[in-house]
Amino acid sequence: MIGSIAGDIIGSVHEYESIKTKDFPLFQKHSAFTDDTVLTVAVADAILSGRPYRECVIEIGRRYPHSGYGSRFMSWLFSENHQPYQSWGNGSAMRVSPIGFAFGSEADVLREAEKTAVISHDHPEGIKGAQAAALAVFLARTGRSKKEIKTEISRRFGYDLDRTVEGIRAVYSYDISCQGTVPEAIIAFLDSDSYEDAVRNAISLGGDADTLACITGGIAEAFYGGVPEPIREKSLGLLTPDLREITESFCEKYIRK
Repeated sequence: MIGSIAGDIIGSVHEYESIKTKDFPLFQKHSAFTDDTVLTVAVADAILSGRPYRECVIEIGRRYPHSGYGSRFMSWLFSENHQPYQSWGNGSAMRVSPIGFAFGSEADVLREAEKTAVISHDHPEGIKGAQAAALAVFLARTGRSKKEIKTEISRRFGYDLDRTVEGIRAVYSYDISCQGTVPEAIIAFLDSDSYEDAVRNAISLGGDADTLACITGGIAEAFYGGVPEPIREKSLGLLTPDLREITESFCEKYIRK
């Protein structure tokens, strides 16, 4: 989960000023958490507390109205009705990594990932993106090889993972859809040799950098056995007290051995 948060923070300064290189400072003057972190923590809080995902997302999401939500999600968040709006946006995938860490079987992960998605993103692609991202985290943390992760995600969701970061980078542009974000984020992980390298891969694609790195970062954390301590501590230090408390409680219960 901290892997997702760190990816979001590192990618935050590149969200609207895309880069096509892996050579950049991890943390910069304006590095900050965005809606990706806020909603990831909200999902973690729901798991910890046993409250409905929608309740926690609304409660915590409303505390941070200026964290970068998309316009449709913002309307949903502050409405009185809270009906899903058939979104296929990558917001369902960016917030789902806690599911992959907390649940103990593929069936449970897929079921709970769908539950986190449909509160707002009930389009089939929105659900699929959340399930793929969560399942990749689960497979990574349960010892599957990259080949096994690639094969299972491709088989189950039909994503084309037979590409490379270099090949994607040459033609990729800003894309907020699940179908245009989740496969690329997974490839950024598959093409990496460390947590940091995975996040650099994701950001270097030149797309929705914070969300790509958030999704990639969660998978990479699970696969590589954590986040390097300097990155972890810097990221935790940039959180507000309430977000940090939930994050640390979740990691204590579900991630630390």
